[in-house]
Formats: sequence, structure tokens, C-alpha cells
Amino acid sequence: MKFLLGIDLGGSSVKAVAVTPDGTTLAKFNESFHTARRLQFVDTVVEIASRTARQLGSEPARIGLSAPGLASQDGQSIAFMPGRLDGLVDLRWAKPLNREDIVPVVNDAQAALLGEVWLGAARGLTNVILLTLGTGVGGAAMVDGRLLRGHTGKAGHLGHVTLDMDGPLDVCNMPGSLEVQIGNCTIGERGKGRFATTHELIEAVRKGDVQAVEVWHRSLKALAVAIGGFTNVLDPEAVIIGGGIAAYKCLELIRRLRERGVGVRCVLTRGGAQFVTPLSVAALSEDKVYTDLFSLTDESEMGHIRLSREADLLVVAPASADFIA
Repeated sequence: MKFLLGIDLGGSSVKAVAVTPDGTTLAKFNESFHTARRLQFVDTVVEIASRTARQLGSEPARIGLSAPGLASQDGQSIAFMPGRLDGLVDLRWAKPLNREDIVPVVNDAQAALLGEVWLGAARGLTNVILLTLGTGVGGAAMVDGRLLRGHTGKAGHLGHVTLDMDGPLDVCNMPGSLEVQIGNCTIGERGKGRFATTHELIEAVRKGDVQAVEVWHRSLKALAVAIGGFTNVLDPEAVIIGGGIAAYKCLELIRRLRERGVGVRCVLTRGGAQFVTPLSVAALSEDKVYTDLFSLTDESEMGHIRLSREADLLVVAPASADFIA
């Protein structure tokens, strides 16, 4: 079977998807690695590629890789990535992956936007901004149907746009950037050491912690201000927000709906459970959380039918590219 393998190298995990040339998903993978162990991310990428070949019975026809940082001019490595993933810069992936062909490498946010244009939320659009909220803040833009690359390829790095000229420097030495304001990499500083992750911050917000609410609302305000500025410059048809932090905002959505007296019954996918726990969702919704469509307990009451009959409105949040496609 002919298939393609796309690999996304993140700050602490590797995600991969095997697809047919028309975009049909055959397999997905998501593996974490220890950031303190130098080059363990390479071993994780190689293991996922090997596992894919074993599972699908053949080697992929082509492999492509996305990663944070600035891609090289020849598109075969990351040329600039300060402060994270030691050993990534100038690494050409054909050798560790034992490939005779070239393994193209592209910035992760630019790859995400191209994926959205191909099969996702930006399908059919020609002017789009994408922001990925995770360890850092990635960005990409398509203008009049063309991916914005610029002279050196760094165009669209929207996470490093300054919002506070007196703020702390980010990994690109930009003061008070959007990444500094909302990226998971600065949650310790923004929360004055109280929160290790954005998840912990959101849990504190849910409990009404005054400091946590102030930190979270300030982060969201920074995001809103940045998006407003981007739209004035690029005039997009759509702004797409993705990444790990996007899932946490679903908890805020549930809380706001409950404040307005709306009954919320949640179905948590396996992907969503990588970011938020069933316990957190249940506490906010004040109702049972469904994680299995045909569980033995729920099916004694025809649970999958009740879910469809009792809902007045269906909300999918965040809506992934897979779902939209």
C-alpha cells in the first residue's frame, strides 16, 4: 500500500500520521520524550517511523517532518532554533531514518497551515492566519493563496511579535512577545511559580483562584490584542487557533455555559483526554462525562441514543482538522 508519513516534532512529544495520497488517514501516533535527554527526540522519531512500517506492512513512499524553528533554504533541516531541542539545528533526517531520498523539513506552524488548507478549516480559503498555542506560540500566514515565507523563510512567526516593549525576552530576543504572554514555556513566570503547566492554571481558574483568573484573563487579552493587530496587517478570511493550549479553553467554555444555566453533557475524545481529564470536565459540567460510545454501563440504558436525543445543540471544541475534513 502506498502511503505518506507526516511527522511533527514538538517541544516534548512527537506526533505522526500515515495517509494515502488523497489524504485518507491510515494510522496515528503520539509519543512523548524526555527533553533533558539529548537527541532522544531523534530516537522517538525513528521508532515511530519503524512502527508505522511494521503496522502497515511497507515503508512509506515519502516522509516529511515539521519542527519548530526556521527551516534551512534547501528545506532539509532546521537552521535556527534557539533555546530548545538541542541537536536539532542542521540535522538532516534522511540518515537517522535510513532514507535514500530527501526528507523535507518545514516549520511546524507553516506545515499546520498547509494541512488546514489541504483538508481542514482553511479549505477553499486564500487569506488565512494560523496560530498554534503550546510550549511556545507558532504562526503562519497565507496571503492571496500563497504561503508567506519572506526573504529568509521566517515570515509568519507571529508568536514573536512584541506586545510589551518592556517585557522579558523570548527565545528570539523579542521583548514581551505573544509567546511570552501565553506560551506554556512562561507559565512559571506568569504565575509567579505557582503553576507548572497551563493545565494547572486552568484548574485553579475553575476553583475561583483570584490570581489564576487574573493571569489567565491577561493571557487571553494578549491573544485577542495580537489577533486584532494581525488582522489589520494581513486582512484574513479566517484566523485558526490550534495547539495544546486550545483544548484547555474548552474548560472555560463549559464554565461560562454553566454560569448561564445551560446544561452541558460532555463527550471526551481520546485526543482531548491528552490535555484535560474527565474529572476536570465532570466537575465543571456537573454531569457525567462520556469517553466510550458503547460502554457496557451506558448501553444498558441505550446511552448512545440518549446522547443524540437529549441535545439541543452540538458543539465540537476545539474542532481539529481531522474532524472538519
